Amino acid sequence: MSGIIWLPIIIVAFGVLAYRRSPLATWTGVAAVLLLGVQLTGGGLSLLPWVVLGAVGVLLNVKSLRRSVLGKPIMKWFKSVLPPMSSTEKDAIDAGTVWWDAELFSGRPNWNTLLRTPRAELTDEERAFLDGPVEELCRMLDDWKINHELNDLPPEVWSFLGKHRFFAMIIPKEYGGLDFSARAQSEVVMKIASRSGAAAVTVMVPNSLGPGELLMHYGTHEQKQHFLPRLARGEEIPAFALTGPWAGSDAGSMPDAGVVCKGEYKGKEVLGFRVNWAKRYITLGPVATILGLAFKAQDPDGLLGQKKDLGITCALIPTDTPGVEIGLRHDPGGAFMNGPNTGTDVFVPMEWIIGGQAQVGNGWKMLMDCLSVGRAISLPALGTAGGKAAARMTGAYARVRRQFKIPIGRFEGIEEPLARIGGVTYRMDAARVLTATALDLGGKPSVLSAILKYNNTEGMRQAINDAMDVHAGRAVCLGPSNYLAQTYQTVPVAITVEGANILTRSMIIFGQGAIRCHPYVLKEMLAAADPDEQAGLKAFDDAFFAHVGFTISNLVRSLVLAVTGGRLAPAPDLGPTSAYATRLTRMSASFALLADVAMLTLGGDLKRREKISGRFADILSHLYMASAVLKRFEDDGRPEEDLPIVCWALDDSLAIIEERLDGILRNFPVAGVGPLLRPFVLPLGRRFRGASDRLGHEVAKLLLSPSATRDRLTDGLYIQRSEEDPMGLMELALEKVIAGEPVERKLAKAFGASVNTVNMEAVLEKGIKDGVIDAAEAELVREAMDITTRAIAVDDFPGLEKKDKTAGQEAA
Repeated sequence: MSGIIWLPIIIVAFGVLAYRRSPLATWTGVAAVLLLGVQLTGGGLSLLPWVVLGAVGVLLNVKSLRRSVLGKPIMKWFKSVLPPMSSTEKDAIDAGTVWWDAELFSGRPNWNTLLRTPRAELTDEERAFLDGPVEELCRMLDDWKINHELNDLPPEVWSFLGKHRFFAMIIPKEYGGLDFSARAQSEVVMKIASRSGAAAVTVMVPNSLGPGELLMHYGTHEQKQHFLPRLARGEEIPAFALTGPWAGSDAGSMPDAGVVCKGEYKGKEVLGFRVNWAKRYITLGPVATILGLAFKAQDPDGLLGQKKDLGITCALIPTDTPGVEIGLRHDPGGAFMNGPNTGTDVFVPMEWIIGGQAQVGNGWKMLMDCLSVGRAISLPALGTAGGKAAARMTGAYARVRRQFKIPIGRFEGIEEPLARIGGVTYRMDAARVLTATALDLGGKPSVLSAILKYNNTEGMRQAINDAMDVHAGRAVCLGPSNYLAQTYQTVPVAITVEGANILTRSMIIFGQGAIRCHPYVLKEMLAAADPDEQAGLKAFDDAFFAHVGFTISNLVRSLVLAVTGGRLAPAPDLGPTSAYATRLTRMSASFALLADVAMLTLGGDLKRREKISGRFADILSHLYMASAVLKRFEDDGRPEEDLPIVCWALDDSLAIIEERLDGILRNFPVAGVGPLLRPFVLPLGRRFRGASDRLGHEVAKLLLSPSATRDRLTDGLYIQRSEEDPMGLMELALEKVIAGEPVERKLAKAFGASVNTVNMEAVLEKGIKDGVIDAAEAELVREAMDITTRAIAVDDFPGLEKKDKTAGQEAA
């Protein structure tokens, strides 16, 4: 057998080994068999190839020899190129846990891990709270009055929130809290947000990153016993002050400092800190009674030990403490309480430090641990609420609003944003519930929380912008009947808080994910930093050579799965969505390959390549969001009528993933790497083009009429079925219009004219007279016309025209 024949056999054999991620010993054995076959069919044996194979086999398989010959110099090189890491970056990476995100980073996700995870469900107590106090709260809220008349929640609402312990959803029952699951917290925030953003923010802040959660995890026994019951009863209003004029995303640069000193507290001289600070953008700050504060602790006199710079520290400070000044209010576009505060030479006794003296300097780690949970609940729920409201109201409006004698939702130009609203909202909701499930399983998914915060707030921005476009002037003119404008105005708040979205996308999602979720990178970094050189070398050698095999495997898997359309990827039977799981597996392999190559070739410079990092973040985000869509469809029992919206969301995610892969290859900073990798990543070019027009048409249809799919998509909204409520009025108008449409079709067929406000009575009378319709049917048309007129109306206000006239007279 000639060498030409053996060459493809060798390529296939090694390709299979790489695809299956076989161990080194298997590679060595297969290589020996192949060498023997080549020699037996090639006309004779030769010793030299066996010597070479034996030497390489021994070197790679005898770990003690491999460590001394290869591992040691490689680790030395690795240390030299390892990027410097600040203490705040280290704490951020150490915080939280990984879950499905690690599977996606593996290039070979095990779908059973995801699909066998039971969806988090509400307890009877949590459901009763949603159906009782939350519903009652929503009935009390008038968002126009809150934002344009009071600029605050009404006093009775503040009282209601405290009485029913809305600020205590995360506090354990032993301290008087509700101790709700992450899923329940998300549902509560989402329902309130669908009624009033200001109320939702007021509720979510004490239950997110703040004094309550910090106390629960890090507080001393005495601190918990004192503060948690008071927080649960609403006797204390908490706020947390982190951001300042000179330290936003870069919290490590904060100038706010506390110097260890002695001071008087409760009539005694005690150790503490003399703290000075200036903070801004602090939600609930203007009404807070207790302020959580982050500052840099310093000990120049060595009162606590030899270390001078102790690190970021968190304290709880009553706002009536001498030197604390609660400023006025910012105007972020919504009526929730937000403002600056300062402290001048404020003495903070050691017992006010969260966790006491033992936790001095551990503040940033505390914040990162807590942020990985809170960031995954509140803002994603807020974003989902915006998408759900946009989907339900825009679909209804597009059905009742007519132009050129037909509902505007029938125009292809309107179908496009309607489909986008529906698909994006389904994806947001699926990811919201999946991430809540991860939290309720005990995880602290720091990378997933960043993915969810970024994508759900951006999804809300997309959905609300599309809804504004469809509603046009109906959404532009402010007033009590405008159910979109206030959300549109406050979207930037969600975009910028808890990690501005630009930063989250370009630095956090992939920057942290590449280390936390990768199966080997963190192990290599920890091994290289191990002070025990021998133990570090052993751990590094194992991780590094496993990493090499991982990269080779993904190179082969990426090519094979791309050429075969993912058909060789193992995937469970998901019925009509099975093909999407294999496609996502293919994208996972390509993502893992490119991520490895980027880390290898760019090293520490990858941190500064934010455009590349942002594209990687988008890929990881949509791998996760699309996985959530598949999981949601399965958990719902594969309802066939939902398939258009499911497929739209998946097609859109796959197109985004592939476009970002292409963008990385076209813009790879190291010359030649992009073209070299393209045959392995996109050998057949781009294959995913997004959802088709036909699919978009089907999604739009689902939003234009009442249906089980529409109800599932918008489940969790608060809608008051009343003509006195603008959203309720639009919902009722949709039902009346649909009821009247068959009658209008009869009249149009008989008389060749459509019904409008000018000719309605004449057409109806003629229809009754000629026997085309009866009186009851005529009343259906009248009711539809009447309620639609009111539903699409915009507000006007007395006095504005007088100002205009006065201005005109002055100009004259």
